[in-house]
Amino acid sequence: MTSSPPSSLPHVWPGLHRALADVCGSVSVRPLDRLAGGHDASHFLFIPQAVARPSDAREVGAVVAAARRSGATVTFRGGGTSLSGQAGTDSVLVDTRRNFRGIEVLDGGARVRSGPGATVRQVNARLARYGRMLGPDPASEVACTIGGVIANNSSGMACGVVDNAYRTLESSVLVLASGTVIDTSDPDADLILRARERTLYDGLVALREGIRSRPEAVREIKRLFAIKNTMGYGINSFLDHDRPVDILEHLVVGSEGTLAFVAEATFRTVKVKPYVATQLLVFDDLAGATGALPELVATGLATIELMDAASLRVAQRNAAATNELREMKVRDHAALLLEYREETAEALASRVEAGERALHGLHVATASPITTSPDLRARLWHIRKGLFTEVAGNRPSGTNSLLEDIAVPVERLNKTCAALLELFDEHGYEDSVIFGHAKDGNIHFMINERFDDPDCLRRYEAFTEDMVSLVLAQGGTLKAEHGTGRTMAPFVRRQYGDDLYDVMLEVKRLADPDGVLNPGVLLSQDDAAHVSNLKTSPSVEDEVDRCVECGYCEPVCPSRDLTLTPRERIVARREIKRAHQHGDAELVESLERDYQYDGIETCAADGMCETACPVLINTGDLVRRLRAETQSAAIQRVWKSAARHWDGATRAAGAALTIAAAVPAALPVTTTRSARALVGDDVVPQWSADLPSGGRRRREIAQPDPVAVYFPSCTTTMFGAAGGGGVSESFLALCARAGVALATPAAIGSLCCGTPWKSKGLTDGYAVMRDKVAAALRDATRGGELPLVCDASSCTEGVEVLLEAAGLATVKVVDAVDFVDRVVVPRLPEGRRLPSVTLHPTCSSTRLGINHALNRVAALVAEDVVVPDGWMCCAFAGDRGMLHPELTRSATAREAAEVGALATSAHASLNRTCELGMARSTGEDYVHILELLDQVTR
Repeated sequence: MTSSPPSSLPHVWPGLHRALADVCGSVSVRPLDRLAGGHDASHFLFIPQAVARPSDAREVGAVVAAARRSGATVTFRGGGTSLSGQAGTDSVLVDTRRNFRGIEVLDGGARVRSGPGATVRQVNARLARYGRMLGPDPASEVACTIGGVIANNSSGMACGVVDNAYRTLESSVLVLASGTVIDTSDPDADLILRARERTLYDGLVALREGIRSRPEAVREIKRLFAIKNTMGYGINSFLDHDRPVDILEHLVVGSEGTLAFVAEATFRTVKVKPYVATQLLVFDDLAGATGALPELVATGLATIELMDAASLRVAQRNAAATNELREMKVRDHAALLLEYREETAEALASRVEAGERALHGLHVATASPITTSPDLRARLWHIRKGLFTEVAGNRPSGTNSLLEDIAVPVERLNKTCAALLELFDEHGYEDSVIFGHAKDGNIHFMINERFDDPDCLRRYEAFTEDMVSLVLAQGGTLKAEHGTGRTMAPFVRRQYGDDLYDVMLEVKRLADPDGVLNPGVLLSQDDAAHVSNLKTSPSVEDEVDRCVECGYCEPVCPSRDLTLTPRERIVARREIKRAHQHGDAELVESLERDYQYDGIETCAADGMCETACPVLINTGDLVRRLRAETQSAAIQRVWKSAARHWDGATRAAGAALTIAAAVPAALPVTTTRSARALVGDDVVPQWSADLPSGGRRRREIAQPDPVAVYFPSCTTTMFGAAGGGGVSESFLALCARAGVALATPAAIGSLCCGTPWKSKGLTDGYAVMRDKVAAALRDATRGGELPLVCDASSCTEGVEVLLEAAGLATVKVVDAVDFVDRVVVPRLPEGRRLPSVTLHPTCSSTRLGINHALNRVAALVAEDVVVPDGWMCCAFAGDRGMLHPELTRSATAREAAEVGALATSAHASLNRTCELGMARSTGEDYVHILELLDQVTR
C-alpha cells in the first residue's frame, strides 16, 4: 500500500497531448492544470496526464477514442464533490463543468432537462418559480453537478429510495465507450441499441434472464436495494426494467463513469411543499433516540436527522446554537431533528398534531417548540449542517477529514451506532461524530486521519476492516449515498457475494470491453485500493490548511471558466509546497510562474467563495496576502502617497477619463496598451471606449439634526453616471423628499473605504487611509451614535472591514439601499412604476445580506423585477476588470446571454464599478437602483 503522491510530476506520455488536441478544442498538460485537477473532495490523489474540456457529446466520444488509441483511460469530473475517490485518475481527466450547463424546464416544471455540468442548486433555482424541485436533495447541492448526481445515484435528507436519481430519471443521452450515442427518449432507442451494440444488448438480455431465474439472487437484490445502497452497480435494474436500453440506462445511474458518459438527462421533478415545521428532540442516550424512530417514522415526517453526543458537543460551539442547546450538559445524549412538510397549512397542522401525539409515549429529555419560523428553522438546520464545518475546520493541520456513510435497517441503527462508537475508541479516533438520515437508517461518520504516518495508515486500514465486518453483520450496505469509488471497491464482492459480483464484472465487460472508462473505480481486483494513492496535506497557510477540497466554492467563483477556482488556488499552494519539500526546483518555477496570473492576478478577491465554503474560507484573503508579498517598494510608495492625497488623485483620474472620452478612441487605447506593455498588465488599466467620462467631486453636507452620516463613494468622482446626476444626487434627492437629514464627514473628498489598497495588497497605503478614515468617522458619527451610510455596496463592505480593523466596530455601517428601504421609503410618495427592470446583485450585497432590500426597492421601481438565474459576481472588482478585461468577460458571459434575451425597461445594480462591468458585457446602460427610484418618485 502507498500513502503519498509521487515526489515529482509524471511526464506526459509521448503523443498523448497531440492525439487529444486533434479531437478536442481544450486540452492542457500544464503542470498547474494537471496538479489542480488531481484534487477533489476525497482522500485520494491521482495526477492526470492531461485535462480535457470537450465542448459537446461528439467531442467526448472523440476524446474517449483518442485515449483508447493512445493506451490511456478516461475519467469524467463534474463538481469534484465526490468523497470516495471516483473522480480522480492518473490518465486523462475530462472536465465537464464548463460546457454542459444547459437547463430547460419542461411541462410547467413537471420535468427538467439538464446538462451534466449544471449544479443541483442551479436546476432547482430554475424550477423554484414553478413550485418544483429535483427529487435528489444532497447536502452538497451548491456544488454537485447533475452528472455527479447520476453517477453516484444521489439521494439526500428527504428523498430516501423513492425520489433518488435512479427513480426520477426519465431519459438520458448516453455516450458509450465505443462512441455510440443513445438517446433513451427516442421511442426506437431499444432497437437502435440492438442494431449498434448487439453484443452489449444480447449480454444484458442474458443477464436479465439469468438473475430472474434464480430466486435467491432476486431476494438478495431486493433486500440490498430496499435501503439506501450505492455499492457496486445498480443491478436492481434487471428486476425493475425489461427493455435492455432501460436496464442499461439505470445501470449507468450509480456507475461512477465506468459504463458511459451522460451528456444530457431529463428528470421527473417533485412538488415543493411550502408549509414546513421543524423541531429538535434531545434524548438521554443514543438508544432512546433510535428507539423512538418507528413511532416518528409512522407520523410521516419528511426528515429525521440523527446527531450523537459528540455531534451535540460540536453543535454547541456553533454560533447558531440555541441557548437551550448551548447551556445543556451533554453526557450520553443524542438528538433527532424533525421536519414536517406539507402542501397546505391545514395538512401541516394535522401532521404536527400527529407528531405531538407520538411524542407522548417517548422518553424525551428536552424538546424545542415546533417552529415554522424561517429564521429559527434555519438556525436548527445550520446546527445539523454545521457538523461537517466544525469537525473538518478544526482538524489538526496536516490531516484529512474522511466523511463516510453506511445504511442499515432502521431497527438495527442503535446497535450499529453503539458499535461504531466502540470502534472509534478502540482505534483511537477522538472527536469523531455520527450523524445522518435516521429515517432511512443512513448515517454518516467523520474521522480525521494523517496518511503520511505509517502507523496512522495501519490504524485506518484496521478500522476499515472492522467497520466493514460490523455493517455487513447488521445486514447493511457499505455505501448509502457517497458511491463505491475506490474507498469500498475492494469490498463489493463481500457485500454481494460471488454470484452477483460476477454479474457486475460482466456488466463492465459488456459496456466497456477495453476498460477505458474510469478503471479501478467501483470494481477493483486490488485489495489495497482503499489504502493506496492517499492524499497528504502539507501545512502551508491558514486558509490552505483548513480547506477540505470539497469544491463548494467553485460555482460562485468569477474566474472558474478562465483560470483557477478557489479550491484550485488552494491546492496549487499545497502542490507548490510539496514541490519545495521534494526539492523539485523546475516544478516550483513552473507552478509559481503560472500561478502569478492564474492564481493571483485573475482572482476577483470578491469573497463569494466564503459564502459557499463549509469551513468559511475567504480565498481572497489568501490572494491579497500573496499580492502584498509581491508588491514592489516603488508601487507601495506611489499608492501610499495617493492615500495621503486621495482627493486630488480621484479628481485627476476623473479628469483623465473625461479627456480620454473627448479625444479619438485610438489615442487612449494605444497609450494605455503601451503603458501596460512597459509596466505590466496587472498595474496599468486598459482604457476602452465603453468607459464613461469622469464624475463630480464629492461635496460636504452639514444639514441640521442629521439622522445619519453619508459617505459617498469616491467612484462617483472617478466615473461619471450613465445618465442624470448619479447615485449621490439621487440618494440626496430621495432623502430630501422624505425629510431625512444627512451630514458628511469633514474633507469627504480625501476619504475612501480602503478597498483599492486592500485588494491589491498595498498594506502601507491601506494603513494611511484606515487611520485617516477612522479618525474622520469617529468624529462624524459621534463615536458611533449616528449610522454611516455608503452608496456603493463594495464601499459599504470595505468601510465595515476598515472600521473593524481600526477598532471602531461600534459604528454601524449601512448600505444606502438598505437605508432607503427601511428609513426613506416609508416617507416617500407613491410613484409611477416602470414596466420592468433587470437587477444585477453584487458580491458585496450578497455578503452584506441586503439583496432582499434590493429586491424590495426594485419592486417599487418596476412592475416586473428580473434577477437573471445565471447572475454572479461580475469580477470588475474596482479596476480588476480594466486590468484584466477577460476576467469580467468570462464571469459575466452566461448572465449577459440571459440579459440579451430579455426586453426589460431598465437595468440596475447597486455599485458603480459593477454597473460598468455589466454595461460592458451586455451593451445595456446599468444604473444604481436608487437613481431609478429617484426618477419614479419625483
